Amino acid sequence: MSTPAQYYESLPPVSKFYGVACLMTTSALYLGLYDPWNIALSYEDVFKRFQVWRLIINFFLLGPFSPSFAIHLIMIARYGVLLEKGPFDKRTADYVWMLIFGALSLLVMGAIPFLWTPFMAGSLVFMIVYVWSREFPNAQISIYGIVTLKGFYLPWAFLALDLIFGSRLMPDIIGMIAGHLYYFLTVLHPLAGGKYVFKTPLWVHKLVAYWGKGIQVNSPVQRDPSAGVAFQGRSFRLNGNRTRTSTPSEQERQAQANSSAASQPSSGDGVAFRGKSYRLSS
Repeated sequence: MSTPAQYYESLPPVSKFYGVACLMTTSALYLGLYDPWNIALSYEDVFKRFQVWRLIINFFLLGPFSPSFAIHLIMIARYGVLLEKGPFDKRTADYVWMLIFGALSLLVMGAIPFLWTPFMAGSLVFMIVYVWSREFPNAQISIYGIVTLKGFYLPWAFLALDLIFGSRLMPDIIGMIAGHLYYFLTVLHPLAGGKYVFKTPLWVHKLVAYWGKGIQVNSPVQRDPSAGVAFQGRSFRLNGNRTRTSTPSEQERQAQANSSAASQPSSGDGVAFRGKSYRLSS
């Protein structure tokens, strides 16, 4: 069995980032570092007070520590990881675009009063589960070791569980709508003969390339070679004179050049003049 550190390192980058971000947001809430209503989705505060961070940060709060929080985090670690390692393997930019599209769709639906919810992280997680269920419709899933069903019915099973536990159903429903909209545009519509126009935007490719994590096959943007490097460039003396720092490879080449020069025979063997010496007095 792998250690927790090994499991963490084995997680794909996007699911890892989102899961850790949700965990840190809930941990900060538990420590009382912020008021959750300061990050809740409120279009009045966004447009009148220019609190634009509400459009983004509300997608990272899964609520306080509770069984519901644990279930949603497990959904990310299970179905988000399976998606990223399966259909989205070596397609990091496409996976990021799926999440961005889902978030934008949820924000549009949230503008409708009866569809509004203050925190949409649960809806985004439910979108991930729905897309997974469409990609793996025949997978066998066990619900708490009691019921076994196909993956296609997994979102509906979670919806029924939320109904039994008395949780709100609207966040789950709009998450399923966003997931179905994405799956229709990327899979169902092209299969029906429609033109595939839902390509990942260039700026998303640039964002992933700058991030330097994951792999995107046939990416129109080359990965940034300096991604993940804190400092890079030449060094300068404090008096303003530029000095070029030599890399280990340059030092090795210089050492090899010196050794080869020393090993070559010379006509004088390093002696400038040969012959007998005479005293000036003789």
